[in-house]
Amino acid sequence: MLFYEPLFLFVFLPARYALYLLAGTRRGLRAAAILAASVFFYTWSEPLFVPIVLASAALDHWLARRIVATEDPRRARLLLTVGILANLTILLHYKYTAFLLANLDALLSGLSLHGIGVPAIALPIGVSFIVFEKISYLVDVQRRRSPPAAGFAAYLLYVFFFPKLLAGPIIKYHDLQAQIAAVPAAGMDDFAAGALRFMLGVVKKTMIAYPLGTGADLVFSDTSGPIGCANAWWGVALFTFEIYFDFSAYSDMAIGIARIFGFRLMENFNQPYIAASITEFWRRWHISLSTWIREYLYFPLGGNRVGAARQYGNLWLCFLASGLWHGAAWTYLAWGIYHGCFLVLERLFLLRWLRRAPPLVANALTFLVVMVGWTIFRAQSLAQAGDFLAAMVRPGLAGYTTRIWITPDQRVALLIAAVVCAVPRLPAYPRLRAAFADGSRRALVWQYGLAVLFAGAVGKALADPFVPFIYFRF
Repeated sequence: MLFYEPLFLFVFLPARYALYLLAGTRRGLRAAAILAASVFFYTWSEPLFVPIVLASAALDHWLARRIVATEDPRRARLLLTVGILANLTILLHYKYTAFLLANLDALLSGLSLHGIGVPAIALPIGVSFIVFEKISYLVDVQRRRSPPAAGFAAYLLYVFFFPKLLAGPIIKYHDLQAQIAAVPAAGMDDFAAGALRFMLGVVKKTMIAYPLGTGADLVFSDTSGPIGCANAWWGVALFTFEIYFDFSAYSDMAIGIARIFGFRLMENFNQPYIAASITEFWRRWHISLSTWIREYLYFPLGGNRVGAARQYGNLWLCFLASGLWHGAAWTYLAWGIYHGCFLVLERLFLLRWLRRAPPLVANALTFLVVMVGWTIFRAQSLAQAGDFLAAMVRPGLAGYTTRIWITPDQRVALLIAAVVCAVPRLPAYPRLRAAFADGSRRALVWQYGLAVLFAGAVGKALADPFVPFIYFRF
């Protein structure tokens, strides 16, 4: 069930909000209404995976209580290890089994040995997000950063909370614990702010990300001949802005829906394409994932407390994990290695150079590095990634036989996306943002304009085929 499709907009969300209003000031009823709606929402999309999540959540709940009850640190660590391995087993089975077996089959075939069958395993939507959040709960309890959930229903509310369930943000348990305990009552200010944020997300998805995505898919799926330099750059540029507007659109919708019901979720993006280094980029891009990896992987490995060589190794390991988290493919692994390499280079010398360079130069170089990374990320294979990268640096590439036409709406969407991402770099941006602060007349004009765009975006969504969010596959 997509956030911008009619079933959600005109049936599920209004019905869910009506139940929330009927619960009134009764906290228990509000919690029950949100939990029931959340389980129903996920069951609609992944009915076969729900029993597995429920059984796994029951194990988490039992382990968390045992961790708190024991006074033996070694036993607590053992219980935590059991919980982490149980959750990672779910992720390994659904996301990586087919990939591992397919590579083993290819290896055996290459050695002229009898191959093995590769099962078809459907990837449940949001499995990576769910598993990472469940691990954060167990670690928070073991670290005594948070007490166990007050009851199993409270923990299920954290796991199944429907706005962030399918594609994040990845909410760490200690960040949502107090809100789950209180089940806040939303007022009209929450409704207004949440609705505006939700509308912004729908506009970004349907009016910008969708046309960019159709263009990028056309370029990357073309097999009629060698890709030319111009088309390679077109495809990479389209995807660079598509993935940002598509993923940030989901985050906007998730944050907006949660706000309507009184919950505050963390921001997941902070103008990433104005970053002046790869280090800064990862502080601005998919913030919930980068902070999760820092807190639950990088710090336990030693963080900055260890020697330089081990720090660099830990960075690579963390970004290998980030690449694998995104999917079971060599392209994702290479993308993680690529970003890990640049982070190490910045630790060695590159960051000092970028800080001395003019901000626009540092921004442009960082953006170029990010675009090259997105080429690897989007490619269907390492071979295709190599073809695109070769074409991008060779304007006169021999053997070019194909031409892909980019439609006018894709050009307009690309121009709008580029302008929106570049505006925060302008010196006048802080004054411009202040001029549209809440309560000002300009803010009202912006809000009415957004409502008009939202109506147009819904109409466009009804006319166009429904396209899932990119991060649903992760």
